[in-house]
Amino acid sequence: MSLLSDKLINLQHRHGLAVLALGIGESRERVGELEVLMSDAGFWGDQERARKVSQELADLKKEIGAWDAIGKEIADTLDVVTMAESEGSAEDKQEADRLVANCEERFAAMEFQMLFSGEYDKRNAIISFHAGAGGTDANDWVAMLLRMVMRFAEQKGFTCDILDESRGEEAGYKSVTIAVRGRYAYGWFRSEAGVHRLVRISPFDGEKMRHTTFALIEVLPEFDAMDAAAVELDMDDVRIDTFLSSGKGGQSVNTTYSAVRVTHLPTGMAVSCQNERSQLQNKETALNVLKARLFQLMVTARAEKLSDIKGEHKTAAWGNQIRSYVLHPYKMVKDHRTDVETSDTESVLDGKILPFIEAFLRNDAEKRNR
Repeated sequence: MSLLSDKLINLQHRHGLAVLALGIGESRERVGELEVLMSDAGFWGDQERARKVSQELADLKKEIGAWDAIGKEIADTLDVVTMAESEGSAEDKQEADRLVANCEERFAAMEFQMLFSGEYDKRNAIISFHAGAGGTDANDWVAMLLRMVMRFAEQKGFTCDILDESRGEEAGYKSVTIAVRGRYAYGWFRSEAGVHRLVRISPFDGEKMRHTTFALIEVLPEFDAMDAAAVELDMDDVRIDTFLSSGKGGQSVNTTYSAVRVTHLPTGMAVSCQNERSQLQNKETALNVLKARLFQLMVTARAEKLSDIKGEHKTAAWGNQIRSYVLHPYKMVKDHRTDVETSDTESVLDGKILPFIEAFLRNDAEKRNR
């Protein structure tokens, strides 16, 4: 039974290291600050700010609660094991063994968070999908990847909002941008940045020929108002265009010029938003995203930082893929960076991408620690 006690003592040590590495103490202080902020009489006057603060508070409390709970579970299990060692029956010892195994399994799942060591990993994510070579098949492939990403986000309890979309003529999207909100959203999804290759019998080919299709996914951390404020945006350098929304949302969205595109003339950077009914709201959202992206350019002036945040810019075509999804003549999804592969293509496209993400993060952590 001493082996079980040693396992639990080791878990307690690792728990302490994890709590320190993840800054749980600082998170507790932040909870106090947010609760004071929310108690202010005028807090709910700014609904968007109130929503963000409320979400941050909920995420922090959830994270702190989970680490407190596993810490208590390890301590309680150690008490059970100690008692079983001294005076327990054979059944008690079997139960103790089961409890220790359960602690190890739960802690391993939580310890995974320590892989989120990047500067921006705790932030929300802005994810853009772009059709590459392949025509209508590429547009359809974007829709499939969008569904895959959103299904995984749903499994993690994140919320997703479409910020902008350009639909294909026959199917799918030429491009689409979403905001994924939740603690560590960027950490979870930065592994998906790059070119994704699809091989299948095209449903758009009357001759049922096999087609190879490409799409590019870009993943950026969402910068908050404090970050964006570092950019002094001269509105004389910005062109604002309005156009009819092409997305869902009802009659008023599709018949009014509510969609907004803002272009930063010196850099040529353009951001569109059409997810809100109000043109004013779309303008504000687009400007905030533009400011954040300009801030990102300032922060990432060093080439190695640009690679860390946005991923290297690659053409969505043959030879640049990070992952291949083969549906014909055999079934296989393979990540070319980690060599992780599976023949269960249906599950992967349904959002079961954790093995690929975990392998990427572990490899990335090893590189950082070299």
